[in-house]
Amino acid sequence: MPTRNISLTKEQDAFIDEVLRTGEYRNASEAVRDAIRMLKARRIEESLRLDRLRVAIGQGIAALDRGEHVELGDDELDDYFDGLASPADR
Repeated sequence: MPTRNISLTKEQDAFIDEVLRTGEYRNASEAVRDAIRMLKARRIEESLRLDRLRVAIGQGIAALDRGEHVELGDDELDDYFDGLASPADR
């Protein structure tokens, strides 16, 4: 297995000591590998979220091109957005 030397802040080092002390991980390498797996998963999730956003933007632009839109005045915006919110958000 390849090895690397890394520099940690005092807080990061203390955090690793804490997760080792509590028994969550057997050693620092195991904790760092898990952190890297989580970082990789987060990046994949963010990429998928961006892909979905791009699709939604494309759909919105296509709807605008087809004339499927509502024009609102400034005084109507709050009520319009309130109507879009889910009941739990109100």
